[in-house]
Amino acid sequence: MNPNIPSIDQLKEIALPAPVSYAPQTWGWWVLLAVLVGVVLWVGARRYWQWRRDRYRREALVRLEQLQKRSDELNALRELPELLKRVALSMPSLNWNTNNVGAGLLAKAVGQSTSMLNGRPSSRASPLPQGGVGALGGEEWQAFLVRHCSQPLPADFSQQLAQLAYAPDATLRALPSDKRQALFATCKCWVERHHVAA
Repeated sequence: MNPNIPSIDQLKEIALPAPVSYAPQTWGWWVLLAVLVGVVLWVGARRYWQWRRDRYRREALVRLEQLQKRSDELNALRELPELLKRVALSMPSLNWNTNNVGAGLLAKAVGQSTSMLNGRPSSRASPLPQGGVGALGGEEWQAFLVRHCSQPLPADFSQQLAQLAYAPDATLRALPSDKRQALFATCKCWVERHHVAA
């Protein structure tokens, strides 16, 4: 046997370096991490707040779907103006006052405008008549609908809604199918795309 051949007994285990930490090594990375976490939390909270704020919009869209699938088209058409008015009454920009949270709902209940609460005019209130959105009709209702929608609406949209609400049954039955579908599409567009104050 050759004496120069090393024996297995002479092998030694190599010492490994300490594992590298994944934690940031300088304070700048901690600050960046804190800023990123703060931004993610802020964006998440804002999205959640918007999602809760738009609950009325989601419910109205579900109701519109139900009306469109309804076999009784006459009553479905009659409900469209009421649905749009309820959506307008539910819009957060008209219901909340920064000085008195929930006062818009109280003012609506007693028939007062949300533009004047506690003797002070609200900076976020829209120019509305004494009865608020519920009292709008004709040209004022048309102007309100146009003002709050980013898409163009038919020039006689409020008149079409008034016809749906008050015309005799025979008039509504005589409406062509394409006009009925156009009314549903316009209502859906307004509910989906109307804007409210942030």
